[in-house]
Amino acid sequence: MLEKLSFIKSLKQIEIVTACLFFISLASFAQTQNVFTNEVKDITKKYDSIWDSSKETIVFTGSSSVRLWKKLEEEFPDHQIVNSGFGGSQASDLLLFIDELILSYNPKKVFIYEGDNDLWSKKRPANVLDTTAEIIRRIKANNPSTQIILIAAKPSISRWKIRGKYKRLNRKMERFTKKDAQLNYVDVWNPMLNKRKLITNIFIEDGLHMNQKGYDIWYEAMKDLVNQP
Repeated sequence: MLEKLSFIKSLKQIEIVTACLFFISLASFAQTQNVFTNEVKDITKKYDSIWDSSKETIVFTGSSSVRLWKKLEEEFPDHQIVNSGFGGSQASDLLLFIDELILSYNPKKVFIYEGDNDLWSKKRPANVLDTTAEIIRRIKANNPSTQIILIAAKPSISRWKIRGKYKRLNRKMERFTKKDAQLNYVDVWNPMLNKRKLITNIFIEDGLHMNQKGYDIWYEAMKDLVNQP
């Protein structure tokens, strides 16, 4: 009887180990097959040659609104800036590539812009926040002193019709950051409006991405958080 119980216990342990290995393999396969794999490789290759590990680093990451901020490094010349934004990404994609795009730089600060594409893909604000919370947890596990700044989902011409979802997400993110001294929220929504109406001359032709006027607004909203010790 004891031998039979021992055998059953061993089988269960084997099943658990097998299941764990399966999920690890599945996660690895998912990352290998992700549509952003090549773009992430290009980003890491770029910074492999110019990033100085002896200097404090500030990472800006997230979707294309970060990626297309061409003057980002130039506008903050006193800091080592890593722009690891990757176009079209959602919070779940950033979580998948968090090692390559954030953790490998052991940043002093991380500015995160995700949620825009998530909401347009019909994800709920609560789901976006859940994934963002996991990203934050991973960053803190890597370095508890890292300051994390969540950038509000921006308004845009092309997605104005779902502005209610954007505003709900922004309220949730702002409330979430108030619970932790290591977190900050930067509002880019309201500065891009004029008396509740969207400022339209800050976008390029697609009505989604910003021109330099739009990025000037972002710079003003974030400069103090970048420059503070």
